[in-house]
Amino acid sequence: LEVERRVDRLDRLGQETQVPPGLVHRAKIAPLSRYDWLLFLHITGAFLLVGGAVIAGALNIAALRSGRRPSEILLLFGLIRRIAVPAIGVGTLFLFIFGLWLVHEAGYGYGDGWIVAAILLLILGNAIGGYGGKRDRRTAEYAQQLVAQGDAPSAELQARVRDPISLAASYGSGLILVVLLAIMIWKPGA
Repeated sequence: LEVERRVDRLDRLGQETQVPPGLVHRAKIAPLSRYDWLLFLHITGAFLLVGGAVIAGALNIAALRSGRRPSEILLLFGLIRRIAVPAIGVGTLFLFIFGLWLVHEAGYGYGDGWIVAAILLLILGNAIGGYGGKRDRRTAEYAQQLVAQGDAPSAELQARVRDPISLAASYGSGLILVVLLAIMIWKPGA
C-alpha cells in the first residue's frame, strides 16, 4: 500500500480536509465584564490573604521547634515580615476595595448582614493578627541582639517564641479568616 502524500501536505490518499486549516483552532474569547474583573481581583485578594496567613503560620510553627539558634528564629521571623505580611496586606486591600465595588456592581446592599459581618471580621482579624505580629517583632529584635552576642540558644528566646498571647493572637486571626471566607462564600441571608 502506497500513500500518495503525507498528512502535513493536506492530501492523504487523495482526500482534502473539509475545513480550512486556519479556522480549526481559532477560538472566540468573550471579553470579560466589569463584574468578572472585580470578582477576579477580589478572589486574587482572598488568595493572597490566605496564602500569606498560611506562610506566616508555617514559619511560626517552624520557629516553635526547640533548640533553634537565635539566627534561625531571626531568619524565620524575617521571612514572615518580608513575604507573609506584604501578601496579607495586599490581599486585605484587594478584598476590601474590590469587595465593596462588587457589592455595588452586583446590587447587594451595604447594610446586608453578611457584608457587615465580613467587613467587621476582616478588620478584627487584621487587628488581632497585627497585635500578634508586633509581639513577634519584639521577639525578632531580641533574637537579633542574641545573634550579635554569639548566637547561642536561649531559653528566654524560646519562651518569647512560645508566648501564649502572641500565639493566640496569630492563630486566632487565622480562625477569624476561616470564618470570614465561609461568610463570603455562602453569603448567609443573601
